[in-house]
Amino acid sequence: MTHPAAFPNDRPQESVDQTHTNAALEEEHSLIKPKDPKERDALIERLSYAGLMPFVLLSLLLWLVEDQLHPFVSIALSAYGACITSFLGGIHWGIVFKESSEQNRLHLVWGVSLSLLSWVAVVMPAFAGLPLLGLLLIVAYGVDRRSYPSAGLKHWLTLRFRLTVVASLSCFLGAAAT
Repeated sequence: MTHPAAFPNDRPQESVDQTHTNAALEEEHSLIKPKDPKERDALIERLSYAGLMPFVLLSLLLWLVEDQLHPFVSIALSAYGACITSFLGGIHWGIVFKESSEQNRLHLVWGVSLSLLSWVAVVMPAFAGLPLLGLLLIVAYGVDRRSYPSAGLKHWLTLRFRLTVVASLSCFLGAAAT
């Protein structure tokens, strides 16, 4: 084994490679975490609306596909709805990690409750599970309306309302097609 100082000409190359790597990481990081809050908020909004596409497309497909495909499409819609509902519960865990408050217990219990109830909805038949997911999405919005302001997230409630309306209606319409 040789000592790194034994080959001084290798040092500049490592340093160039490291600089290149750092620049690439900074560029990648700027795509993930924009420096401008308005740019970050616009990205969050675009991604949120993009997240509605599976809800709308799958609920529409339930009305258009043949009966033998209904189980596959309804499971896909239920699974996606459960993922999103669990994600909404995870936000409450993030609130606890960000700041300590009197409502820590509420946030933690609520976050896990959404995941567990969503799982129950997935294993139910679609005609019952999809309405349960729609209801969970609405209840989650109601809880968020009460808890987001104290967590400094009140400005996201308009977006949350719009997303909730489309996602829950998609679940209800999907259930009606089964």
